[in-house]
Amino acid sequence: MLTPPPSRTRADLAARLPDDQARAWFAEALADASRAATAPQGPPAADPATAPEAPSAPAPAPGHPVWQSRFVTAGRHCGPDVADDVRTLLLIEARADTETLTRLYREGSAPERRAVLLALPFLVDGPGAVPLVDDALRTHDTRLVSAAVGPYAAEHLPPHAWRHAVLKCLFTGVPPAAVADLARRAAGDAELARMLTALAAERTAAGREVPRDLRHALTLTGVPNEEP
Repeated sequence: MLTPPPSRTRADLAARLPDDQARAWFAEALADASRAATAPQGPPAADPATAPEAPSAPAPAPGHPVWQSRFVTAGRHCGPDVADDVRTLLLIEARADTETLTRLYREGSAPERRAVLLALPFLVDGPGAVPLVDDALRTHDTRLVSAAVGPYAAEHLPPHAWRHAVLKCLFTGVPPAAVADLARRAAGDAELARMLTALAAERTAAGREVPRDLRHALTLTGVPNEEP
């Protein structure tokens, strides 16, 4: 599990928000998430008598704390360019567990799912969230695929699934730079080299150019091969 981003991330994000109203909403959302992280375990439903009264505070879904409603509405209040980072920080501040992350992913839109995937290396220690990565890799949404091959996948995705994740990136145009620890995991991987060589041969036989990214990934394996 990675160490959460330093506290200055809050200030960096606040500076990127469009206006004071968005910054006020962001501060309230972080406060909600922080309270949830330190609250005693029990029924998660927010008490209407103690819930924030600010107009920007959303009504929580039945049985769900307020910060999760804010997680859903972050794009509306902060703008799409910052929403991924805002949602990821909310998850970290709330110390969301694997069960919560899984539910938010399953019920969420594509942007919400991206945020869950981006938060995994900061919140999940172990392979419990691998099914979420597997699900994202079955999609054709390049932003989901890119988020799925981050540090959590590098640490916990099994070799067979990880190799196919690399190929999925090549097929969908996700750059190898998005694959966390690509050089480390590819080094000496003869099976990955075989798969990449076969893909290069298929493209050559079809009269198609072998992508530079494929050649780069093949080079990283360090496995001798015939020039595709």
